Amino acid sequence: MATPEDKLEELGLKLPQPTRLPAGLHLPFTLVNIRGERVLFSGHPKNAMDGSLAGPFGVVGADMTTEQGYAEAREVALSVLANLKAEIGELSRITGWARVFGMVTSAPGYSDQHLVVDGFSDLVIDVFGKDVGRHARSAIGVAGLPLGFAMEIEGEVLIGH
Repeated sequence: MATPEDKLEELGLKLPQPTRLPAGLHLPFTLVNIRGERVLFSGHPKNAMDGSLAGPFGVVGADMTTEQGYAEAREVALSVLANLKAEIGELSRITGWARVFGMVTSAPGYSDQHLVVDGFSDLVIDVFGKDVGRHARSAIGVAGLPLGFAMEIEGEVLIGH
């Protein structure tokens, strides 16, 4: 049976390095918090391949189209997977995606946040399949996010031993 890592390779996708915070940025929480079989991941932007924060920055519906936001949300999913893998070892330990919550910095009147966050959800389902990858989800528009990010996505997965 193909692993999520195999599926990523089959799709021609590479995980970036786990998140590397900029000097001077202090987070009083962890990006990935393991509690028994539950793994909660804090709001993530995307990483560059070296693990540095890479945005996306700006406002969806003004600086970025819905289609560009969708592509960026797929990149955020790769960053989440990189951080999950760093904490749990193999992505095949994930037995279920429980929930995803997407926050999208949005121009006034913009209402397609759900289509942006579909980029994240679609990648998860492409990599894990419908049984493991299906999840509950919310997507909301916000006036602003830390460091000027255009989106931040958090959620929860379940793991086995």
